[in-house]
Amino acid sequence: MAKATWNGAVLAESDKTVVVENNHYFPADAINKEYFKDSDTHTTCPWKGVASYYSIEVDGQVNKDAAWYYPTAKDKAKQIEGYVAFWRGVKVER
Repeated sequence: MAKATWNGAVLAESDKTVVVENNHYFPADAINKEYFKDSDTHTTCPWKGVASYYSIEVDGQVNKDAAWYYPTAKDKAKQIEGYVAFWRGVKVER
């Protein structure tokens, strides 16, 4: 079971993560949506496609763009389409 935590809160937990480039991608139904705020940030990966971001907010603390996902992944990355991954201090443990 993989678990993502930040600032004492469990952001996501699942035994169905997909690991790509050493990042655990969590299914969308495994995230605790109360902590996620849509961001206007987007980046492009040559083989995965355009990523969208969430900022994480826990107890009034904001971790800007700490989670990302590919709403429409390219063919080689379809297995992570809609899945959410983390960085910027979010701890992911198995």
